[in-house]
Amino acid sequence: MVIEIDFNSDEAIYVQLMNQIILGIATSRLQEGDTLPSVRQMADTIGINMHTVNKAYTLLKQEGFVSIDRRRGAVVAIDVDKIKALEEMKQNLVVALAKGCCKAVSRQEVHQLIDEIFDDYDL
Repeated sequence: MVIEIDFNSDEAIYVQLMNQIILGIATSRLQEGDTLPSVRQMADTIGINMHTVNKAYTLLKQEGFVSIDRRRGAVVAIDVDKIKALEEMKQNLVVALAKGCCKAVSRQEVHQLIDEIFDDYDL
C-alpha cells in the first residue's frame, strides 16, 4: 500500500496517515491480519517523525482498526462492533451535513456525493 502525505495540507500528518490506512482497509487493499510497516519503517518511507507514526498507530488501535502485537507490530484487526461504528459515523456525519447546510448543499447533492464516493473508492 502506498501512503501519500500532503505536507502542504492543513490536516495533521498523523490524521492523513490514519485516514489512508482506514481507506486501505475499506477498499480491501489491507486485509484482516495484514501487518503494517514498523513505526520506524513507515516513518523512513514517508519521511516523517516516528512519533507521528506512533500516534497514528495508537489512535488506530483505540478506534479498533489495528491491534498491536509485540512480535508482529501493528496488525489490521477490524473491530466488529457495528453499532458503535454506526453511532460514531452518525456523529461525524451530523457535523459534516450541518456544514454543508450552512453552504446551501442540498439533500440530493449529498446523496450524489455519497454515491460518487462509494463508486470512486469501491466501498
